[in-house]
This record gives sequence, C-alpha cells and structure tokens, in this order.
Amino acid sequence: MSSTSKRRGLVVLAAAVVATACAGLWQARTGTAAMRFEKPITIVVTFPPGGGTDLLARKLGAELQQRIGQTVVVENRPGASGNIGAREVAQAKGDGSTLLMVNSTFAINPGVYRHLDFDPQKDFKAVFNAGTIASVLVVPASSSIHSMADVLAKTSKALPLGFASCGNGTPQHMAGEMLAQAARTHLQHVPYKGCGPAVTAVAAAQVPLGMVTASSAAPLMEAGRIRAIAITAPKRVAQMPQVPVVAEQGLKGFAVQQWHGLLAPAATPDAVVARLNQVLNEIVQQPAMQQALGQQGYSLLEQTPQQFAQQIQADMQRYALLSESLGLKVD
Repeated sequence: MSSTSKRRGLVVLAAAVVATACAGLWQARTGTAAMRFEKPITIVVTFPPGGGTDLLARKLGAELQQRIGQTVVVENRPGASGNIGAREVAQAKGDGSTLLMVNSTFAINPGVYRHLDFDPQKDFKAVFNAGTIASVLVVPASSSIHSMADVLAKTSKALPLGFASCGNGTPQHMAGEMLAQAARTHLQHVPYKGCGPAVTAVAAAQVPLGMVTASSAAPLMEAGRIRAIAITAPKRVAQMPQVPVVAEQGLKGFAVQQWHGLLAPAATPDAVVARLNQVLNEIVQQPAMQQALGQQGYSLLEQTPQQFAQQIQADMQRYALLSESLGLKVD
C-alpha cells in the first residue's frame, strides 16, 4: 500500500473514531435530557401552608409541571419539626414521583431528636438546593438598640437579653445561639410557635430582640413597627440593602444561612435525580424567577446533587455539635 493510501486510511479511521465518540456523547447528553416522567409528582412540604418553604415549593412545582408535562401537587405534612413528612417520603417508592421539600431544619433535627423513625442520611438522596436565605436580628421600633455594638453593651451573663425565635431547634434559634457564641456574650432564647408570632412579639416589645426570617420581618419593617439591626448573610441582600450584615459589625466571617431544597427517597435512580436537578436549576435561572426569589431574600445557588448532599452532611455535623453544647434534646 502506498504512503498516500495509508494516510487516507488513517484519516478515514480518525474520522470514524471522532464520529463514534460524538455519537456516544450526544446519546449520553440527550439520554437524561429526553427522560420522560410517566407519573404525577407529589412534593411533600414539612411545614404548614403559607410559610416561606411552602410558597417556594409551589412556585417551583408550577414551573416544573410546565416543563415535564406532568401534574405536580404540593401536599403539606407539618408536625414534629418536619419529621412526620420526612418519614412519609422516606417510605415512598423511589421512582421520582415523591419529593420532600425541606429547609435547614432537616439537618438540625438529627442532633436534637433522640429517636427518629427514619435515617436522615441513608433514607434520602439530595436532589436540588433552591437557595439560601438569611435570618435577621430585629428590635422594636422604639428600642434604643441600633447595632450589634448596642446589643453587646446591653447584655451580660447576669442579665442576658431575650431573643425571640421561630421555635426550639429552628434555624433562627440556632442562628441566635451561634451569634451569642461568636460574640462571646449571653442571650436568652425565647421560643415561639413560628416566625409570625415571634416577630409580632418583638413589635409589641414583649421581647427585646428577635431572630426571624427576612420574609417574616419585612411587612412589620415596612409598617415601621420593628427595625432590623443585622442580617446573618455573608453580604448584604437585595431585599434589605440598608441592613448591615453581622460581619460588618465586628464579627468578621460570621454568616449563617438557611437553605431550602428537595430530597427524594434513597432508591430513586441517579438519572432521575440528575434530570430533576437539571430542570430545577434551569427554572431558578430564569430572570423572572430570580427577581421573585431575590425580593423574598433568597440567594440562588447552582449546586449538583452531590454538592447539596455534602452541604447537608456538613450542616448535620455542625448543628449536632451546637445542640450538644446547648443540651438541646427532644425525646
């Protein structure tokens, strides 16, 4: 065979190899993208209707329904700090038809509850982290406290200031305790049954401080009944650009944020999880959705399921240590 023929043969062979590789790549990419969901999807929310986690689930569910061509239903299963809904989804069939909408409370509960009738690490797969939202430290409008420096000046071990939270073991409770530890000061936790009652108590000056969600604080801030003095985000947020973060006020590096995300039963195939993650990330990247969530105080993320799983695991360890130091346990 001549050298020219050999060269032609090598070119043809190389082209065939490239074509085969590209075909395989195309199939791999379109295999997940072309996946069809054959059943309606139920998103179980572990909190009552009307709260931030519920509203987020409904926003995402409506968009998801349009994109996958299947009905998406949101069902609320509140109770036991989210453990009732979590148990239900842990026992559901792992075919992508049942998802669990949770927030950081899911990572807090293993360190708080002595007995769970499901395994939060083994019974679920992380699917999608919609984003994070910070807590905000608020005071009554008439308060003489205007900054973190004022808080530190007015609280002591002998006379600790009380801070209202959305309940025992909630992300806001933990944020308040972590703030006290970081500042090396003393605050007295005053739990309420939800962020609404907590922020109302602050507005009525029944408690001097409140650590609540930004979304629950916003209406009473706009009404001039409470004032925000610090937010626990790593940087200022679009919803409250005038409110300085804790780290700006002498506690460098301090940041505590609550995430909201979707989990699936552990038996759910990885391909289904990957497809859901892909579609949901596309949904939150839409400008209209980004604006809507940004106005509610969310900082959006674009995590893989693996990255979200790592975050949940890290938070479980962090909150378990904090719960132990506080002696916070529920039978």
